[in-house]
Amino acid sequence: MPKKFLRKYLPDPHKIMQAKSLRLFGSLLHEPNLWHMNRKSVSMAFLVGFFFMWVPLPSQMILAAGVAILLRCNLPISIALVWITNPVTMPPMFYFAYRLGSWMLGLPPNDIVFEASFDWIAQQMGVIWQPFLLGCFTLGTISGLLGFATMRLLWRLHILQYLKEKQRRFIHRKDRQRKDQPEQDQNNND
Repeated sequence: MPKKFLRKYLPDPHKIMQAKSLRLFGSLLHEPNLWHMNRKSVSMAFLVGFFFMWVPLPSQMILAAGVAILLRCNLPISIALVWITNPVTMPPMFYFAYRLGSWMLGLPPNDIVFEASFDWIAQQMGVIWQPFLLGCFTLGTISGLLGFATMRLLWRLHILQYLKEKQRRFIHRKDRQRKDQPEQDQNNND
């Protein structure tokens, strides 16, 4: 994956270091490996970010940052990917996680009529927590592993394409030098 493409869409490291929610990590944020863009760091960041986007907690960004620091993978990518789950995408994603968990446990899914209140959430969680959390864990694991493998593959394909292009330019330069060489020899003979 091209580094320029990823850097264009990532937030500035200094802004991330100054985020109030990440201040608890203190000097750990100054670790240079957290900001590197290489195949290992980026692919691990996709694993972390895609896993934690399925964690149904408001502190998922802090958890992703902590694991990214422990694994020394790219912190901005890990944090940015967590935000795939936002107030717009959360309901369908988490409903799908609940349905998957119900299917995995062999339970019939409950008919849920949504209410936007904490009482409703507390009452429903008492009933659906097992299939919901199983579905979230399963989808987080699958998403993380797919993200990891996809980034590794895309990065490798990008490097192979770069090397082929470099080889093509080298051969083209050699051919031009051979063509120019007889002209120079002819000019020297005249």
